[in-house]
Amino acid sequence: MDPFSLAGVTLAFVAIVGGSVLKGSGVAALLNPAAFTIVVVGTIAAIFIQTPKPVFLRAMKILPWVFKPPVIDKQGLIAKIVDWSNTARTQGLLGLEPALEQEEDPFIRKALQMLVDGTEPETMRKIVETEIDAKETSDTASAKVFEGLGIYCPTLGIIGAVLGLMAVMKNLADPSKLGSGIAAAFVATIYGVGLANLFFLPMGNKLKQVIKDQVTVKEMLLDGLLAIADGENPRNIEVKLQGYLTEEVEADGAQAQA
Repeated sequence: MDPFSLAGVTLAFVAIVGGSVLKGSGVAALLNPAAFTIVVVGTIAAIFIQTPKPVFLRAMKILPWVFKPPVIDKQGLIAKIVDWSNTARTQGLLGLEPALEQEEDPFIRKALQMLVDGTEPETMRKIVETEIDAKETSDTASAKVFEGLGIYCPTLGIIGAVLGLMAVMKNLADPSKLGSGIAAAFVATIYGVGLANLFFLPMGNKLKQVIKDQVTVKEMLLDGLLAIADGENPRNIEVKLQGYLTEEVEADGAQAQA
């Protein structure tokens, strides 16, 4: 479980609800079924029109990654690749068959099978890179579903506010209803902007980062297997693959400085 995501969601609720209380509006001011219906149902309707069904279903399937990303043990994978390299040098590529039988990850198993079968390195590169690109494209499109939700949500919030103000205009003859009517009208704007900027857009960005990490791991695996196929020294392979971890640390440092 990702504690940062959980903390973020908690703080988002604290910011809105706490802010409303501190401003004197109270929690009840945020409860408006009409505004919720316009914003949430309208946003879902828009994303249904925009998104093919398989992409939307995939988006719902990867949504848990926001709070529980797939565990990626890069150091463990590097150690495994180096071990495969040592085995290949002493026993040949066919010596990797026991490792192939023990491998549970479908992607790793498929790539390792091509290595054991003696597939030409360039052919193996093309096949694996094609699969990596296809998976990345599919998952990224699914992550963008949440970006779409974040784009449409504020606009539906404005529509909800306008509809609320239209209702207020019908009661101009009764000043006692104007204040509460205007306040209720702007709740839709809070729903739209709040959901977009505190939930949907951050979720989309988080999912894209998780997908990027998965792609990096697959590229690292491919480089390692190609190095084994080329008969490179296991020590050199380890140093090369450790470079992926160095790039990750440098990227994190650059983001922190920014």
